[in-house]
Amino acid sequence: MNTTPVSPVSAPAPLNVAVILGSNRTGRFGPVIADWFLGRAARHPGIETDLVDVAEADLPTALSFSPGPEEASRLEAVSTRLAAADAFVVITPEYNHSFPAPLKNLIDWHREEWQAKPVAFVSYGGVSGGLRAVEQLRQVFAEQHTVTVRDTVSFHNAGALFDDEGRHRDPADADAAAKTMLDQLVWWGTALRDARILRPYGG
Repeated sequence: MNTTPVSPVSAPAPLNVAVILGSNRTGRFGPVIADWFLGRAARHPGIETDLVDVAEADLPTALSFSPGPEEASRLEAVSTRLAAADAFVVITPEYNHSFPAPLKNLIDWHREEWQAKPVAFVSYGGVSGGLRAVEQLRQVFAEQHTVTVRDTVSFHNAGALFDDEGRHRDPADADAAAKTMLDQLVWWGTALRDARILRPYGG
């Protein structure tokens, strides 16, 4: 009989998830959605979040291989946070069947920061719930060598779903969707983090 003690398996380090608020529109509803999501993420074991707001980032709109000192400083402040992330959640509205220009700008300023990491989506809008924006984002992020999580959280006619204090009026279904999405994100995020440690990605 083998009496060799079995070493306990240590819990993996928390997953660092960058939550990207993708709209800078005046009067935007995005902060309500972001606050709701961050509250759900805080309940989920195994993750830590960092909110990256495109309005605060204020990245230059003209892409350049050699940005000036001020632009480079603003870019570095965001790039460092994206590089440190193990996974991403993108919060996006839908504008004219697509996603906001500042979000595309944030994506296009970066490359290695996205690679071999998972991306999940929380969308909001009118009758479509922002899902047409998500479908386009999946194509964009595929070009950045990411893995997009299958399940999403979407808010149809979002303004009517929350009260004046930003609380969801009937949160059961949305809470369940968030848990499913975060479970998938943690699985992919942990697996890809381990894979990058064993073998750096060469995309």
